[in-house]
Amino acid sequence: MLEKVFLAFALVLAFEGALYALFPTFLRSMMKQLEQVDDATLRRGGIIALALGVGLVWLLK
Repeated sequence: MLEKVFLAFALVLAFEGALYALFPTFLRSMMKQLEQVDDATLRRGGIIALALGVGLVWLLK
């Protein structure tokens, strides 16, 4: 079980690393735009992403 958690973490790091390596200018501009988004919207997006992630893990297991 712990091995799967580490594998998932490694995949997240690899995916994010690839995005930063391939699209640094785009990600920098996205971060600047993120400062303009209010907390409630960010929280809602985080909850949706969390629910989708948990749902996908549940479906794949």
